[in-house]
Amino acid sequence: MNTVELKNFCTEVRRDIINMTANAGSGHPGGSLSVVEMMSAIFCTQMRVDPKNPRDPDRDRFVLSKGHTAPCYYGVLSELGFFGKEEFTTFRQVHGMLQGHPDMKKIPGVDASTGSLGQGASIAVGMALGAKHLGKDTRVFTILGDGECQEGQVWEAFMAANHYKLDNLTVVVDNNGLQIDGSNDEVMSLGDMAAKLRAFGFHTVEVADGNDIESVLAALSEPTEPGKPKAILSHTVKGKGVSFMENQVGWHGKAPNEEQRSQALKELEG
Repeated sequence: MNTVELKNFCTEVRRDIINMTANAGSGHPGGSLSVVEMMSAIFCTQMRVDPKNPRDPDRDRFVLSKGHTAPCYYGVLSELGFFGKEEFTTFRQVHGMLQGHPDMKKIPGVDASTGSLGQGASIAVGMALGAKHLGKDTRVFTILGDGECQEGQVWEAFMAANHYKLDNLTVVVDNNGLQIDGSNDEVMSLGDMAAKLRAFGFHTVEVADGNDIESVLAALSEPTEPGKPKAILSHTVKGKGVSFMENQVGWHGKAPNEEQRSQALKELEG
């Protein structure tokens, strides 16, 4: 997939996010929109996965630690052909396949059930360590929210990733600066996140604009140092692509109404 195709792919995923959350009348559009480029690029250019064989034991693995941004995950998986868009009508519906957080027992392409913040990094570390133990060339990717990194378990996982020299692991931090209660700095400042990641032994790449697909591709393509896990600190815009949602904490967990859906979709067409 070339850059133009990938940009178009990202636009379609954004449209999926708006439609899913608007249909359900609930969900988390803000953080879903901020992570579109990174998640799309991981699946489209980095991972060894097959929509026709989603449980292939030799596939690469992905963990969406910030599980509430499932609308982006579902959009990416659907655009790749893991399931049809008709499933979007089940988003956040009782007994539906696409619940508010990813369910690995129901959804093709989902490798871990997530949503309780702070746990995804540990799951990803376990997957990467397991692959090493089995002598497999499996690569593991996980995406965390920046506010999520206030959880202590995240840093225990990071310490383990370094200790076990998991150079098959890539951790992405979606740094949009906002969480449900306000800005990160207001709630619990993360300080110099890049310096912290380096101190924990990660080969760290900082992306100034995590919504610029070329920058994202460059970061993902940067070779991993042998014996070092890789971290990408991706500075993004919450609500990216929809003008009235951008950098607005109120859109963390609020769905657009019909008028707002129409406006958002028109902007994404443009």
